[in-house]
Amino acid sequence: MKKLILSAAIILGGLSVQAATPAVKTSMVQSVNIQDEYKEIGADAVPAAVKSTIDKSFPNTKLEKAYKNDKDQYKLEISSGDKKYTVFTDASGNIIKK
Repeated sequence: MKKLILSAAIILGGLSVQAATPAVKTSMVQSVNIQDEYKEIGADAVPAAVKSTIDKSFPNTKLEKAYKNDKDQYKLEISSGDKKYTVFTDASGNIIKK
């Protein structure tokens, strides 16, 4: 009888160790979206010098969207087939960043 009680105590003690809840670690990711102060404009509002630069530098592309900021810089979204590109230019048509 003593062995039966002792065996039950050992088994229950062993089960309680397995029942411990594991520590769960969670991570939090913060992201910040910075507004780049460009306002969307129509394709007809883009200067001819900028359009000419895009046509020469990126042949066979289509101007999808155009944006302008307070410094007269343009952000142009162009596409060629299924590929899309973003090009930054100034008012004279000089490419700032590709």
